[in-house]
Amino acid sequence: MTTSQFGRKPPLRRRSPHLAIVVLPDESTAFQAYRLLQYHGISPEHLAIVGEGYSSPERVGLMRPRQIAVRTARRLALRSTILGTVLCAAAALIWQQAGIHAGLVLLAGVVSGVIGAIVGALIGYLGEGNAASIYRHHLLQGRYLLMVEGPETLVRWGQEVLHHYSVPSPY
Repeated sequence: MTTSQFGRKPPLRRRSPHLAIVVLPDESTAFQAYRLLQYHGISPEHLAIVGEGYSSPERVGLMRPRQIAVRTARRLALRSTILGTVLCAAAALIWQQAGIHAGLVLLAGVVSGVIGAIVGALIGYLGEGNAASIYRHHLLQGRYLLMVEGPETLVRWGQEVLHHYSVPSPY
């Protein structure tokens, strides 16, 4: 039995790495696309409509850009602090054995953590955070998101079905 994050609190990591999000102009179009995917064999446990009257962005795991940036900054800061401290400690030991004073070398490990946090925040905002802000913008404009999550073959099938029945958007 497959599990989906739709309908419950989002986990720290996505169980299924494949996700497709389609922006639709109104509620009726979103519901028609949802029913079309069901007609073509995609189970409702792999589908979610996000928008007014349906699931909220938080409920399906669409975080705010700031949350993504903070999470990415923390993760990268921790990793770069640990790596920087270990490398600097090793360098300090080598230099100490060679008779070179290495008092400030360990401070470089902490500085690498600060740099990692800054880089992580930038990556979070410009990477995942940018995509999340685009989808949230569509929701604020009154549009709807149709999300398909599951194995790669299922997500590709959903995209193919929707692409086959789509018409060019007037905007």
